[in-house]
Amino acid sequence: MTLVQRWRKLIFLEHKPESGEVVLRQRRVFTVPSKPGWMFILLLLILFIASTNYNLSLGFALTFVLAAVAAINAFFGFRNLAYLHLHAGTVSPVFAGEDARYTIHIDNRHAYTRYAIWIGFHHHAYPAKPCDIAAHSQLSLQLSYPTSERGWQPIPRIRLETWFPLGLLRAWSTWLPDSQALVYPRPEPDPPPLPRAGNQQQDHAGQSGQEDFSGVRAYQPGDALKHLAWKHIARIDTAIGGQLISKQFSGGSGTDIRLDFHALPRHMDTELKLSRMTSWVLEADNSGQNYSFCLNQHQFPAASGIAHRDACLRALALFEQ
Repeated sequence: MTLVQRWRKLIFLEHKPESGEVVLRQRRVFTVPSKPGWMFILLLLILFIASTNYNLSLGFALTFVLAAVAAINAFFGFRNLAYLHLHAGTVSPVFAGEDARYTIHIDNRHAYTRYAIWIGFHHHAYPAKPCDIAAHSQLSLQLSYPTSERGWQPIPRIRLETWFPLGLLRAWSTWLPDSQALVYPRPEPDPPPLPRAGNQQQDHAGQSGQEDFSGVRAYQPGDALKHLAWKHIARIDTAIGGQLISKQFSGGSGTDIRLDFHALPRHMDTELKLSRMTSWVLEADNSGQNYSFCLNQHQFPAASGIAHRDACLRALALFEQ
């Protein structure tokens, strides 16, 4: 830990990630003059010196009135941020290269509205979002952060700050929630065809047999797009209630799809192998075909569906040699 990190940990309480609900108590909210605030302080100093030198009663009165305005501004600025309740929401998995969307919930349990609070990541390279929080209400906000590598990506430290009401002071606080996003490997842009195992299987009507066309039927969720009967669909108007139509096949034969990490060429880079496996999982899932999955201790039998897809992608994201 560097000296700056130790100093920030001691002064600004930037400790390890915090789980559960966090309250911005007095010790966690800091106020410092903004650039206009420093100019205001300089103006007060000039007014006080001039009033003292020339014994100006109205000058003293103006100085004290402006100082009282600054004190009131400090109170309202601090109150605008203090005692907010914060907690992190769920984070949906993303693929490497996409933005992870972290959801945070801000709860104002007091009888006054919080105005012009800017919420963003501690790194100023990423723009913050302004928001108002009404009295006795909760606000949910999504913050996006880019991803580059697969695996677990923790949320960066969050900064909350406000210049309310006059912009003379900046009240701010930081928060590091115990939240992280699961990042899947980046899919290979142009992968080879899906690998087929050697064993043949007989298909039943309306399932995966694709040899003999036997007719059409109403579309069912999960049917592959390539099985839609476009010529029939072109004759109906789906906008007025017409149903989509899928082709139906019978007989024929198919082959099992087996996605085996160790069957890929040994000379391939590990990350490229994971990217190819990711692309194959997505392709097989989009086409509605059953596929088995093999990656070290993860041995999943042939199946399809969202749960099977997510289990395979999770295993690829957390793979360790």
